[in-house]
Amino acid sequence: FQGIFVLGLPYALLHSGYGGLFLIILAAALCCYTGKILIACLYEENEDGQLIRARDTYEDIANACCKKLSPKLGGIFVNVTQVMELIMTCILYLVVSGNLLSHSFPYVPVTEKTWSVIAFVTLLPCVFIKTLKIVSKLSQLCSLVHFIIILVVMIYCLTQIHRWSWAKFRLSVEFEDFLVSVGVIIFSYTSQIFLPTLEGNMKNPGEFRCMLNWTHFFACVLKTTFALTAFLTWGEETKEVISDNLPSFLQTLVNLCLLTKALLSYPLPFFAATEIVYACITRGNHSNYRSPLFALGVRGSFLLLTLLMAMFIPHFALLMGLTGSVTGAAMTFLLPSLFHLKLKWKKLSFLEKCADITIFILGFLCSIAGIVCSIKGLLEVFR
Repeated sequence: FQGIFVLGLPYALLHSGYGGLFLIILAAALCCYTGKILIACLYEENEDGQLIRARDTYEDIANACCKKLSPKLGGIFVNVTQVMELIMTCILYLVVSGNLLSHSFPYVPVTEKTWSVIAFVTLLPCVFIKTLKIVSKLSQLCSLVHFIIILVVMIYCLTQIHRWSWAKFRLSVEFEDFLVSVGVIIFSYTSQIFLPTLEGNMKNPGEFRCMLNWTHFFACVLKTTFALTAFLTWGEETKEVISDNLPSFLQTLVNLCLLTKALLSYPLPFFAATEIVYACITRGNHSNYRSPLFALGVRGSFLLLTLLMAMFIPHFALLMGLTGSVTGAAMTFLLPSLFHLKLKWKKLSFLEKCADITIFILGFLCSIAGIVCSIKGLLEVFR
């Protein structure tokens, strides 16, 4: 929940004003809700009225919803969407790493792409990751580094408290700028891709809903506090990545921490993407596909693919925005609400049906708006 997107939240407040504060809270509530209904789709009642885990993955849920149309169509769509989003996330981490290294060592005569290759070399051990337990340890370190970054920025902001003024908040905002803010805020909470695996690996899955409530609550409090403190400090001078507003000595420190965070964040989407692809390939139970060497080849190919795409895709940020608008909105809002309505329609109350339909419509509108803005940006660049 506390990804690199968090550093863009003060900039989002600059373009959304008071509405941005409300959106941070609303996005937390909506993402928490869609996470719960997605996990509810994994379960069915048995003859005794007890809930049993009838499905294991996002793919299984999709297949259950589309079984009348085609037994595997839903799963294929979900898998392609998931892999696209995960690969683009991995590429983003490599691009960000190269960018941070070039800004941290501006006097070293090395291009940004070369720095990305150097960052890639440090990620080569990822091909040997076999279990989620290793990924979770790296994610813990990632969270620790992230809190150091937040702490440094907030302590500096508190030393500038004499500059704070609520007059810096806007009451009226530009519509397109507001849409950009909506995207940054909503997608800083997305985690639905990982939830079925996470819930399935919990020692006590019955605590999943409670865990989701508390994590979203604390994420919301931290995001609101961080965004508000930083924006009140810099106001109209707030930059897209808030670390760029810091004095040079702190900026270098934060950039190196961000680099560490980006490299530690890479294994989670990488592991998830390779596991999906490997599971699809080995479903036929061919003995050749079950060998450890083949699994190593799949991971190695993915690692190399992310590097090549990071180095050769032009205007990556805009393409990332376009992909995020399609896959992010689909996986976070559209599909969970649609699947919940399809699988649980007879057991849902009127209010639950209204909630699912409303979230589906909001997700659809966010997706369309994001696609339009991204395509417009791409057209302007290519002109």
